[in-house]
Amino acid sequence: MAITQAMCTSFKEDLFQKEQDMDSDTLKIALYTSAASLDATTTAYTTSNEVTGTGYTAGGETLTGATIGTSGTTAYVDFDDPEWTSASFTARGALIYNDTLAGNNSVAVLDFGGDFTVSSGTFRIVFPAAGATAILRID
Repeated sequence: MAITQAMCTSFKEDLFQKEQDMDSDTLKIALYTSAASLDATTTAYTTSNEVTGTGYTAGGETLTGATIGTSGTTAYVDFDDPEWTSASFTARGALIYNDTLAGNNSVAVLDFGGDFTVSSGTFRIVFPAAGATAILRID
């Protein structure tokens, strides 16, 4: 099993078909263990190998503060940093997906590069700054 960071191919198709709206749809981020298999071919949210533990609810957290813009020739969307408080679990990666769509269509897979563990604390994902290095961007 492996988690490979990528913008999901099905998301790119959804954009051309006007099926996903980054600033009005409800986007969520779910966390996964190292046993998960997620990559560019992931098409939808799955509970398979999703994190379990104190402070984590299946399905993950809603992403807030969507900011859409451009920087040079790069278009991007950025969000507030998601966090889980009073948490105890281990995560290896994440899936951003669209909870508004009936199929919970995938957007992007994040690979943390290793396991990260929180024990009775706050687990926070710090996204890159809005702009050319934003977490979701089309160059």
